[in-house]
Amino acid sequence: MISFKDFDSFNSYIGLSEPLNPLIDVGRYGPDVLLDSEAIEIDFYRISFKTNYINSSSPEYDPENPRPITAVFFNSPGNLYEWKLEDKFEGFYIQLSKELINSHRYLFQNYLEYGEHEALHLTRQEESEILSLFELILGKYQKQQESQNVLLAYINLFLGLVESYYQRQFATEAQKYNHIISEFQQLLRDYYKGEFQGIPTVKYFADQLKLSPNYLGDIIKNFTHRSAIDTIHDHIILEAKKLLEKSNLNSSEIAFDLGFDYPNYFAKFFKKQTKQTPKEYRSSIKTKTV
Repeated sequence: MISFKDFDSFNSYIGLSEPLNPLIDVGRYGPDVLLDSEAIEIDFYRISFKTNYINSSSPEYDPENPRPITAVFFNSPGNLYEWKLEDKFEGFYIQLSKELINSHRYLFQNYLEYGEHEALHLTRQEESEILSLFELILGKYQKQQESQNVLLAYINLFLGLVESYYQRQFATEAQKYNHIISEFQQLLRDYYKGEFQGIPTVKYFADQLKLSPNYLGDIIKNFTHRSAIDTIHDHIILEAKKLLEKSNLNSSEIAFDLGFDYPNYFAKFFKKQTKQTPKEYRSSIKTKTV
């Protein structure tokens, strides 16, 4: 595996223009872009707008009808990427360093850590808007005459547009996401029925569904109006209440049965969610049944 810590080494490898700035890089995909690569890792964020793009490793690839697509893709630190493309494509990219993101937190959006297969598919109008804005960003970047804050303002607008387009995609393609919601809910119900390690997490369910945690979380929040972690916590409390009501296990035993490493953490978690300690909840249930 090859690891790239900066834009310069990555651009050289993939066949892109030399970056003009170590914190922000903006450019077009050219005719020399690398079409086939072993697994690589990057230590920065990438946003790619690709047209006439055919990737045989994509979940949406149909060998019987390999149609090119136009979409926005994301790469982020800590993930592995490899590709084998059918043909050359066009488009542009914006690369943002971790240092830039950390010092300008308003730029950080959940979708920056989406997986490459969780792409944004654009309408014709959205494609036109994205292209127009990119031309402005690229012009500011190449001239290097404006302050970095001006360039960041344009990039912030770009990121805001992408977020609104994702909201449109979620809203107009509900059928595509309904099965994800159903599978997540079933996995959650089944979690304590089999072998498990620790309390359930968003990452666990995302891994099971072969999605990125941010993408799964945004889908859950968009369609249920409740965050994925809150939904998981609701289920843990439901299971805890069942054990408190129907078993003779003490609070520590219930904590371990639910995957908590420390009983005190379970007690604090339970009280935060229910406004009662496990002991108080069990006592209230006994009072009601008397």
